[in-house]
Amino acid sequence: MKITTTHQSMLKTSIIQQTIAYVQSELSTTEAGHNWWHIYRVWKLAQRIAQGEEADQFVVELGALLHDIADSKFHNGDEEIGSSKAREFLSAMAVDKEVIDHIEQIIRHISFKGGNHEQTFHSPELDIIQDADRLDAMGAIGIARTFNYGGHKGRDIYDPAIPPSFNMTKEEYKNSNTPTLNHFYEKLLLLKERMNTRMGKELAEERHRFMELYLEQFYKEWEGVL
Repeated sequence: MKITTTHQSMLKTSIIQQTIAYVQSELSTTEAGHNWWHIYRVWKLAQRIAQGEEADQFVVELGALLHDIADSKFHNGDEEIGSSKAREFLSAMAVDKEVIDHIEQIIRHISFKGGNHEQTFHSPELDIIQDADRLDAMGAIGIARTFNYGGHKGRDIYDPAIPPSFNMTKEEYKNSNTPTLNHFYEKLLLLKERMNTRMGKELAEERHRFMELYLEQFYKEWEGVL
């Protein structure tokens, strides 16, 4: 039986809706900075960025929805669990193998892994989702997520005696337990220069400026100037 374009579109819409339900269920008890609402924001941003790029919209949406389905930092550092869970789910949905393989690569390569890590896989879809994910780590939302995770891990807010580290290996970055404010310098303020797409770069500008203003205010309040 010939599958019409309309039928293919309906199938894809159904898979997207089932993926949303799956992600909401899987992340229902996850730390607030990495829960369904993080996925929702990245998904929406990815759709917006994709409008100005040549990319497979279906892959973009699935990749955005599944990119943090099992973040390694909540699974004893297991960097394969996310891609494995995504493959299992998408296979059950009878998604094409080529799409599943692509989603796996996106999940494996999307994360920021420290200043010395070089990405080895590239695709327009990864570029889009990576920009959306990085944007959610910036600006007002990024600040909220950063301090939420720092509190979740029991980290100090700030310690002037512990400077940021700019030359960490991947393992050092993963295992760092330094004060939360250091994360601004070790990741958040670096993201603007690592955006891939035109719109990603544009959106990053304002979020970056907001973080700089926040830090200025933070230091003034820390020293009792304000």
